Amino acid sequence: MSKAFDFASDLEESIRAAAIAQRTVYTGISAKECECGEEIPEGRRLAIPGVKLCVGCADRVALVKGGVRRG
Repeated sequence: MSKAFDFASDLEESIRAAAIAQRTVYTGISAKECECGEEIPEGRRLAIPGVKLCVGCADRVALVKGGVRRG
């Protein structure tokens, strides 16, 4: 039984490591305005250094990267 737990733990650790490696890392100066023209709130600019997209656009990009298409 402990082999199954060890396997599950190793699998979880490798999935987590892959997700961390694929995350977007922002650096630099944050934009005050998104590409869509929407203002990026100061709180978001401070929380995510180098952010270039508003929440709505960032969500759309994440969905597209995840394979979701708008219909």
